[in-house]
Order: sequence, then C-alpha cells, then structure tokens
Amino acid sequence: MEQINNASSAAQPEARLHFLDYWRVIRIRKAIIITVFLITAIIATAVTFILPESYASTARIKVESDVSDISTMNGGMTAANSVYDPYFIQTTFEIMQSQLVLSNVIATLDLNEKWGKKYFNGETLKTTETMEILKGRMQLAPVRNTKLIAITVYSDDKDEAALLANTIATAYTEYRSISRSRLTSKGLETLNEQYASEEENISNMQAKVEQLRRDLGIVDTANAQGYTPTMDEQQMQRYNEQMIEGERTYNEAMVQLNALKDVTNGTLSDVLPSVVSDSALSDLLSRLHEAQQKFVTLTNDYALGSLPVTRVTSLIDELNHQIDDRVAGIMAGLDTQVKSKKAALDGLTQAVEDAKAKDQIQAAKNQPYYDQKRQIENMQELHKLLYSKIEAEKLDLEIPKTSMVTITDYAEPGKTPVKPNKTVNIALGLVFGIIMGVGLAFFIEYLDTSVKTIDDVERTFAAPVLGVIPQNIGYLIEEGNESKHAEAYRVLRTNLLFSRRDEKLNTIVIVSAGAGEGKSTTTINLSTVFAQSGNRVLIVDSDLRRPTLHKLFKVANNLGLTNYLLKQNTLAEIVQTTGVPNLDFMASGKLPSSALGILGSAQMKEMIAELKQRYDFIFFDSPPILGVSDASILASEVDLVMQVIQYRRYPQPMTLRAKQMIEKVGGNFVGLILNNINMSQDEGYYYYSGYYHDYYYSRSASEQEAEAKADAKLLGKPAAESDTEVGVKQKY
Repeated sequence: MEQINNASSAAQPEARLHFLDYWRVIRIRKAIIITVFLITAIIATAVTFILPESYASTARIKVESDVSDISTMNGGMTAANSVYDPYFIQTTFEIMQSQLVLSNVIATLDLNEKWGKKYFNGETLKTTETMEILKGRMQLAPVRNTKLIAITVYSDDKDEAALLANTIATAYTEYRSISRSRLTSKGLETLNEQYASEEENISNMQAKVEQLRRDLGIVDTANAQGYTPTMDEQQMQRYNEQMIEGERTYNEAMVQLNALKDVTNGTLSDVLPSVVSDSALSDLLSRLHEAQQKFVTLTNDYALGSLPVTRVTSLIDELNHQIDDRVAGIMAGLDTQVKSKKAALDGLTQAVEDAKAKDQIQAAKNQPYYDQKRQIENMQELHKLLYSKIEAEKLDLEIPKTSMVTITDYAEPGKTPVKPNKTVNIALGLVFGIIMGVGLAFFIEYLDTSVKTIDDVERTFAAPVLGVIPQNIGYLIEEGNESKHAEAYRVLRTNLLFSRRDEKLNTIVIVSAGAGEGKSTTTINLSTVFAQSGNRVLIVDSDLRRPTLHKLFKVANNLGLTNYLLKQNTLAEIVQTTGVPNLDFMASGKLPSSALGILGSAQMKEMIAELKQRYDFIFFDSPPILGVSDASILASEVDLVMQVIQYRRYPQPMTLRAKQMIEKVGGNFVGLILNNINMSQDEGYYYYSGYYHDYYYSRSASEQEAEAKADAKLLGKPAAESDTEVGVKQKY
C-alpha cells in the first residue's frame, strides 16, 4: 500500500525507446502506413506506364593519348598513356560533347531539320538547340580498368539510337585524326625554326671561345670536362701518400708516448723494453736481476748488516739509479721523435696546401674558357637531338599513323526498350511508399502528445495508474458477473481500496479533462463491481447539464439530485433501486436556470454526510472538469477523486491541467484510470486486463474461495459476501 501511495512522489525513470515501442507505433498507425503505401505504389505504377518507351544503343571506342609512332630523341619508345593521367578520360568526355564533335554529327545526319519536323512541328532547329537535345540523350561511361569508353544514346526509335551512337564514335575518331595531323605539321615548323636559331648561336659561341683561348694563352688538351690541372697528378698522389704515411707514424708514436707516460715510474722500466728496443737498458735490467738473486742467496747465509750483503745492496741501488737515468733518456728521445714527426707532417701539409692554392688560382683564371667550351658542347648535343627529332617528324608524316581512337564495337538497334524500367520503378515506388508511410506514421506519433503508455502517464502526472480499461467495454449491469471485462474493474477496485488512507473515505468522484473520455461508463462499471462484492453502493448523477445515467438504468429524470438540493423532495423519494443487488441510483433531476451552483450549497454537504452513513460507497458522475465548475466543486467536497484519461484522445497538457485543478481546489487525488486501451495493438496492457481474467477464471474453486476471504477481510465484510463467492454462486 505504501508503494501505491508513494508512486506519485517517487522519481520517474528516464524514458527509453525499445524495439517494441517502434513496433507499437507501426501497428497503431498501420492504416496511415497502408494508405500512403498504396497511394505511392499506384502513382509509381501509373507514371511508369504513362512514360514513353525509349531504346538504347551503345558503341565502344578505345582511346589513346597522342604520341609518336617511332623512337624518341633519346632512342627509347614512347608508349601511349605510359603515365596515368587522371584528367584524360574526363577531358575526352567533354570534347565528345563539345561543338567540335557534335556539330559534325548534326550536319552529317541533318538533325536540325529532322528533329524540327519530328518534335517542333516542322520548325528547323538551331545547331545549339539540337546539341542540347543530343547531349541529353548521350551517356558516356568508362569501362573499368580499360581504355575503352562506352557511348550510349537513347531514342524512341531504336534504329536512330544505333545510328547516333555510331556517328558520334566516327566523328570523334575523325576529330582526333585531324587534330593529330595539324599538331604534327605545326610542331615540325616550330622545330625547323628552332634548329636554325640554335645553329647560328653555336657558330657565334665558337668564335668567342676561340678568341678567349688565345687571350688566355691556354694550350687545350681537349679535356671536355673542364679545366686541366697544372699540378702533375703523380706528384699530387705522391704528396698525398707521404701525408698519409707521416700522419700514421706520428699518430702511432703519439699514442705510444702517451701510453708510456701513464705508466708509473716503478713499472716503467719493466714495460719499456717491450716497447722500445734498447740494449743498454736490457743489460742493466739483466744485471739488476742477477744482483737481486745474489741478495736473496746471501741473506740465507748472512745477516743483513754483514759485509757481503751490504755490497750486494749497494750494487742493487746503483743499478736502479742507472736504470732510472736510462729510462728518462729513452722517454726524452721518444718525445723528440714525436716532435720531429709532427714538424715533418706540418711541413708536408703546408707544401700540399700551397700547391693546391697555386693550382686553384690558375684554374680560376682559365675557368671562363672551359665553361664556355662546355656550354658549346651541350648546345651541340642538343642540336643533334633536335635534328633527330625533325627527321623523325618528317618520317612520321610520310608513314601510316597508328590511330589513337579505335571503334571496337559498333552500336546495334536494341530489341526491347530500356526506359522506363517497369520492374525497378514499381519496386522503388513500393519501397518509397513503405518509407514514406512509416516516416509519416512516426512523424504523426511525434506530433501526438496524447497519453500513450503507462510510463507516459506516471512520468508526466507523477501519479499512480490505478486501472487500465480495455477498448469497447460495455456496461457490466448488462453483461453480468461473468463478463470478461469485469476483471479490469476488479483490479481498479482493489487498487482504489489500497489507496485509501482511511476506511471512512467512501465518497468518490470520477472526473475527466474533456467529454467522451469514459468517466460515466467507468463510474457505472466500478460501482457495479463494488455492489457485486456485497457493498451497498449509490451512484449519483451529478452531471446536471448533460445527465445520461438515467437512460442506462431506464428510469425517469423527473426526480433527482436537484430536487433534494432545492428541498423539494427527501432522499427516500429520489433514490431509486436498480437491477443489480446492493446498487442504488440517484438521477440528476431537472436543473432550473436559477439553480446553477447548487452543488456547492450547504444542502449538498449535508446530503453527502447523510449518504456516507447509509452506504458503503457513493460514486458521483461529474461533467468534464475543464468545461464547468461543477466538477471542481465535487472534487473539493468528496473524499476521493480519480481522473479518467482516454487513450490517445486529448493532449497531455490538457489532462495535466485537469489534475492540477483537482489539487488546486483541495481534492484528495488518489490516481488515474487509463481508458479505451486497444489490447490488440498495445500488448503491454494485456497484463492489466485479459491476463487477469484468464488467470482468475482458470483457478480452482478453493483458490477462488481463499482470495474471496482475503477480499472480504479487506472490505470488512463476511466472507460469504465477497465478490468471488457471489460470482461463483451466480455462475452455478
């Protein structure tokens, strides 16, 4: 019960669309989808059969770049399109659709006059007009990964389509052949002019070079590469070898000297003989070794202070002194040798640098001559190549040329029309119709702000949904206890009972935002369910302006609520019994024009208080709350207020405004009722109606009796009076 009461205050989860939500929209809007689909399909089919038929013919040509058929000046062969040109094909398309080609096609076939008679009532067309028509019928396309181009032409005459395609291919072939001949002739003239000019330039340059040679006094050794060095090459090589050898010996001596300097004096005498060959040092070291051995032998027989030991010790000291002097002399000699080699290397390096400087001075003096001589040689080489090119072009004009454009396939008249493609057009129409229908359905669904799902209601209204009523429900007083629709109202009754905070709250008004939302039907059926469960129930038709309930109960509306409020009759006189046990009815009565607003009178409050003593539940049927003030007055006077919302009828802001009005007047709003739900389209609502009906009547008698006792306990009635037991008794 706390869950139901707190539903309005609980934070609502964020709405997320599920696949079933999309399917629900499609099912609900299927009429729109089918209508749009059929209209689109019919239009597509009609247009397809109305459009004139058109034939297509295709000719194919092979296109190459303009190149020479013979060897190039450097002796190689140039292949067509050896370098890929991404713009070549597009350029070819533009040329084929240009006036250079199409004007010849028009003139050859006399299209100005023919098409003028055929399409423009005999008026001869201008060439530009005919070209536009012809370009509209042409379609050029490259054949993938080849040099082929497909020329497709459309026409209502299949023979004309083939003739146009072949003529266009022929016209472009002729255009390329003529263009190539013109380019070759023009190029040959340019080459001859350039050859004569180059020949004159070479003669003038040779005279200048000869004069420069005489002025500089140069003896030309015919070295075509440039200046001939004055220094002898063997001498320069010898200098280089000497420099390399001197640098090597100096580096070795320097490394050796540095290594010896790093050795301590105590061990230098031992290391030096292995590095430098010196007989004196070797002799001193040998004598020192003998004296050290003799010292060891004498110390075994004599004391350290004895005369023989003293003599040997003096000899060892003398030898060590001589060895140190010799080592110092050797190190000084090595240092002198290193310095000598460094001086020799520096002198040799300076000599080479001086020779190079002298040679460079001479080279700078003679360089202009050799530069001009090398320039003449380059000009002569190019002159020879230019002569070869001229001869090749002359030969190219004389020998047959390889065509750069070849017609590989001639167009043939088509056997069947290609336009319109009826199958494709109709299929596209069907697909487009489905897309348009579904799109329109979702667009309408997007614009529709009415209530669609329980989540919409609870999220928008922040209030619990107490019941979901299926579509096309009749009156339970006519259908009886075994009506399959009764279970939806039983669920509503149970949720309403749990929503009450006090059992004394037994006056209930059912309101709606607008007319036709089903509040009267809900009032009657819910009252019937309460009466069938053994409760004493009264229905009050408080819709004074448009009373309808008396027609359902088939009673007169002469006496009713207004008569009591105007103190014309008593309750006993205006309350009428119905065919449903425990269910009474109070009609609205006639409403005089002077009695407007009587629902808010003190007499009305006294009547409600008295009825609460006589009946277990009193239900008031009211007018739409947004239409007149009567519903607001009733909401403020009764114990409980419920709002009926018609499925997909009114916008949510309107129904939300109705709830706000109830709360504004102080009404005890307990929940919402969703009415007129289409269970065949919204399967999610099945659990609130049909499922409960199937489950309820599929149980055994003992299970039904147990639930009846639970309901009776909830209602405060004996178990024998519960709705389940009554229903079972009536069924059997």
